[in-house]
Amino acid sequence: MAGTPMLRFVTVGRETPEKRPARLRAADFHEIYRDYAAAKAAEQAARCSQCGVPFCQVHCPLHNNIPDWLKLTAEGRLREAYELAQATNTFPEICGRICPQDRLCEGNCVIERAGHGTVTIGAIERYLTDLAWTEGWVAPIRPAAAAAARPESVGIIGAGPAGLAAADRLCRAGVKVTVYDRHDRPGGLMTYGIPGFKLDKGVVMQRIDQLEAGGVALVRNCDVGRDLSFAAVRGRHDAVLIASGVYRPRELRAPGVGARGIVRALDYLVAASRKGFGDAVPEFDAGTLDAAGRRVVVIGGGDTAMDCLRTAVRQGARRVRCLYRRDRANMPGSEREVANAEEEGVEFVWLAAPRGFAGDPVTGVMVQRMRLGEPDVSGRRSPALIEGADYVEEADLVITALGFDPEDLHLRWQEPDLALTRWGTVRADFHSHATSLPGVYAAGDIVRGASLVVWAIRDGREAADAILAYLAQPAALAAE
Repeated sequence: MAGTPMLRFVTVGRETPEKRPARLRAADFHEIYRDYAAAKAAEQAARCSQCGVPFCQVHCPLHNNIPDWLKLTAEGRLREAYELAQATNTFPEICGRICPQDRLCEGNCVIERAGHGTVTIGAIERYLTDLAWTEGWVAPIRPAAAAAARPESVGIIGAGPAGLAAADRLCRAGVKVTVYDRHDRPGGLMTYGIPGFKLDKGVVMQRIDQLEAGGVALVRNCDVGRDLSFAAVRGRHDAVLIASGVYRPRELRAPGVGARGIVRALDYLVAASRKGFGDAVPEFDAGTLDAAGRRVVVIGGGDTAMDCLRTAVRQGARRVRCLYRRDRANMPGSEREVANAEEEGVEFVWLAAPRGFAGDPVTGVMVQRMRLGEPDVSGRRSPALIEGADYVEEADLVITALGFDPEDLHLRWQEPDLALTRWGTVRADFHSHATSLPGVYAAGDIVRGASLVVWAIRDGREAADAILAYLAQPAALAAE
């Protein structure tokens, strides 16, 4: 190892950034992880084995050049490391915070599989980009001189990660970009769906500010299909990107489901985020979407459920429990998030599913116990009912976190020629993201279904490149 700082995994153990004590972090919405110091970031980066086949990079949806920027970090060449990290990722500081690294890059680290503990890739990525913002290394968006003052215009529906990643790429190419979003603040679920203890809202807003300063026009409070027709958006622009996400919550069908005190996860999380921004939220102030002093039950096992559980703890709930119909090993959410929730006092009730609800306002969840049968098409073992093992779980606030589906775009947009899949998502080419409509592209969750921010970023960048190629065709500019 002479002459190189790498390959230290045999002598240096894995260390994650310090977590704030659970009793302290459970009392506020600040991020729970502290930042690495420079020496610690270099030390942990030096644990990388620089393996011949970098499975971390292979399993990253953006195929970030992880081994090289780890090596640069270990050598103290931090600005170069940041430049390399951001070359393939529009929002590295966001991915460093909320990507499920345990299922992606870190979960496939070679030294992890050899028993030495994975390199802390996400924490180092966050450290590099936060440092870049502090040191002024994050350059403003300035289109290349050769591309400046291009005449083309692109409209983007949705200011979530896919739409914003595409806007960034198109704007840098000199294209005029207008983003239409239904909310008063851009960012999509990064702004309103992910709590501040995982993703500080200032981190998102600084990227919004950068995009606006670079020339991206953000049209807020514009719900396409209600405030502006889809046809009108197409008529204003040379190309359109649909990046509207999936916001329709999956509904639970059970006796008593309409009782007061049973709320949807997204309604609950948006209210909490708005309160964090200082907004007036009547349903929160009236107690409908506030968990303070209440017995809370969250139904679901994904990351949205974890966000609801940990938000309820911070709001001062009397008790917080999670019902999930499978066991811990078969849940879809991040194991890291489950561990953080348990540290903060959340109780998990595994192999339990709701059969109905008692009271109006709700006083309890009628629970049926489950066992695991054979694996289903996803590879997870299917739950099966245990007869005669029902009981009532006391609750006066029940939050349903069962996932999201797309809205009916044919109905909302009055565009029957837009091809949809049988699940209601937009049918788009896997590589180009082109839809059935000329000059219309789609990216992110509206194509994939509810997925990860990192996949949305990848899709948005790819769609932007495809749109640039489309705009370069002479036929596309014939009407200019």
